[in-house]
Amino acid sequence: MQIKGTVSIVTGGASGLGLATAKTLINQGGKVALFDLMDEEKGQKMASDLGSDAIFCHVDVSDEQSVKNAIAEVLEKLGAIYGVVNCAGIGTPMKLLGKDGPMPLNVFNKVVQVNLTGTVNVIRLAVKEMVNNAPNDDGERGVIVNTASVAAFEGQIGQVAYSASKGGIVAITLPLARELARYGIRVMTIAPGLFETPMLAGLPEKAKASLAQGLPFPSRFGKPAEYAHLVKAVFENPILNGETIRIDSALRMQPK
Repeated sequence: MQIKGTVSIVTGGASGLGLATAKTLINQGGKVALFDLMDEEKGQKMASDLGSDAIFCHVDVSDEQSVKNAIAEVLEKLGAIYGVVNCAGIGTPMKLLGKDGPMPLNVFNKVVQVNLTGTVNVIRLAVKEMVNNAPNDDGERGVIVNTASVAAFEGQIGQVAYSASKGGIVAITLPLARELARYGIRVMTIAPGLFETPMLAGLPEKAKASLAQGLPFPSRFGKPAEYAHLVKAVFENPILNGETIRIDSALRMQPK
């Protein structure tokens, strides 16, 4: 799908992987709606800094009405939806059985609600509008890119909730691609390894250095712009569909 002149939603678009993706899409001539829980005033300033091709929508991806309202705003201000990039996510490390007893069920439910249910919520409501797009020469009407994690495959101790949510995103990729093929909408998933994102920024420098040493090559955290570069490739290559691509420096996570 050609990025120039098309409109995309980027969830988690106010920071990390999402913000880098928004910048890349705009640099390619696209228009972007940043869906994020960031403070309204800060979010509006961020969109303004990105230029006239960006808008900010204060959105809770796990809330149906919140997403409905935001999509209505996108259609009103930008006219259509051709792409969706789901980057919104949270991580709450906790063992299933800790010193204080079993993991509170609400902790598990919250991670799954935001990461997995939130992804599906945005997709289902955006697709309702995307099917109305005029197809291009390949019959394509849109592209969806979801964000999983290497934790979907090699979850570490304490990542039961996070791995479950990201594993679910991997699992829905093919059935969604098969279902939406009739409408000319592709579905892909990217599974990042260790990236320079707010989720990892709070770790002590010693811990980050130790993690980086476990990366075969390059032995450094990925840059958000490198994730965004892959999103661009997915958008532009019409044969990429129904698959999960790892982007992780050949990392294979250890138990802890």
